[in-house]
Amino acid sequence: MRGSDDTGRSGTDSGTGSGFDGGTRTGLAAELGAGLGERATLVQFSSAFCAPCRATRRVLGEVADMVPGVTHVEIDAEARLDLVRRLGIERTPTVLVLDAGGRVVRRAAGQPRKADVIAALGAAL
Repeated sequence: MRGSDDTGRSGTDSGTGSGFDGGTRTGLAAELGAGLGERATLVQFSSAFCAPCRATRRVLGEVADMVPGVTHVEIDAEARLDLVRRLGIERTPTVLVLDAGGRVVRRAAGQPRKADVIAALGAAL
C-alpha cells in the first residue's frame, strides 16, 4: 500500500514493502463491539465522507470472503473517538490486522491494495 503508515513515515513500510507496520499489541476484542474472526480480523476505521474508505471496505470484504476464518469489522471513527485516540488513529481509512487473540499485528493508513492486505494477514495467521 502506498501512502503513510501511522508512524508518519511516507512510502511503504521498512523491509516488507507491504505498507503494514507492526503495531502495539493490545486486546481489542471487547472494545470492537463485534466478534473476532476465528483466525484473524481486519479492523477498518472509517468516516462518513471518506471515498477511500468505501474502496477499502470493498477490498477488505473481498479478502475476508477469500480467506477462511478472517472477519472484516468496520468502525465509524467519529462515533468511537475514545478508541481512535487510544490507538492513535490519525486518518481514515486506517486498517488494523488482529490475530486470533485480538492483538494488533499490523496497521496501515490509506487505501490498501488487496495483495498488501493478504500479505499482512500472514503475520496474523
